[in-house]
Amino acid sequence: MSKGKFAIGALLGAAAGFVAGILTAPKSGKETRQELKNKADEVKTDVSAKAKVAKRKAGDVAEDVVEKAGKVTGDVADKVVEVARDVKSKSQEVAKAAKKTINEKK
Repeated sequence: MSKGKFAIGALLGAAAGFVAGILTAPKSGKETRQELKNKADEVKTDVSAKAKVAKRKAGDVAEDVVEKAGKVTGDVADKVVEVARDVKSKSQEVAKAAKKTINEKK
């Protein structure tokens, strides 16, 4: 099970336990509603803070991926240029050898 799924399951379990506890507590409806509202506000604030952290981390990862992709692209381009030069050189050698062979056969 992934950490994300476990965390979501833990949060849902905690929330269900909290709601069950509130609903079975010997408080008036008004007190219970106020307590639920306060707890919902706390959860909203906590989730918002965690979402901001996740968004920042995702941005950092995205920047890292872009940087590494740029480096890989540069490395590949350099390799392509190197291979193209090698192919050109070898084709010139083959052309010279072919020309020599043709001249010898005359």
